[in-house]
Amino acid sequence: MGDITLYTCSTPNGIKVSIALEELSLAYRVVPIDISSGAQKEPSFLAINPNGRIPAITDFGLRVFESGAILQYLAETYDRDRTISYAPGTPEYWEQMSWLMFQMGGVGPMQGQANHFRLFAGEYSAYGIQRYTAETKRLYSVLNDRLTVSPYLAGPKYTIADIANFGWVRYAPLALEINLNEFPALKRWHSVILERSAVQRGLAVPTPKSDAEIAERYRGLREKVDGLRSRA
Repeated sequence: MGDITLYTCSTPNGIKVSIALEELSLAYRVVPIDISSGAQKEPSFLAINPNGRIPAITDFGLRVFESGAILQYLAETYDRDRTISYAPGTPEYWEQMSWLMFQMGGVGPMQGQANHFRLFAGEYSAYGIQRYTAETKRLYSVLNDRLTVSPYLAGPKYTIADIANFGWVRYAPLALEINLNEFPALKRWHSVILERSAVQRGLAVPTPKSDAEIAERYRGLREKVDGLRSRA
């Protein structure tokens, strides 16, 4: 059933893969990567992902990096019963692919920039914070519109498209203080997914952290960036 090793840490991209592995009930080993120390730039990890980003997996000597590619690999290789994916070539498959790429090309990059300016920037940029937070919210409105007419992004079934987008929506209230009440259908979808036992297990990889712990860490990061405001 596989020889999977997951290289990861608790980030919006990292949790996508651990959730998918748990949903598929696959056995896997975990190698925590401390991105705060730069472990993702070490030669041993660059041999797995030349871009120096988590997550990545190896499976029987094969390396797969980029979270979207990993989700597709797991679905196409191991989801024979189509529990979290649609069969290739079907209309639902292409809907699934579209929303997966929406996350990879839209939500991830834009919310990632919002996170950078709000949490990690070395100088305060009101423009950067406003620009990317507003774009994140616009993308959330697109998700919300879709979820007003469909229980899940690709249709009636929960798929890797939902897992990919959930990974980012999960952290928005904690990191960026985005209120999901602004997006009722998205909030409902988030709550339903969060209740899944496999999702709860996946969120605990590589280290279990409570919402309170996560929120406190992000609060400290926001305060640090806010402290730079006088220099702007």
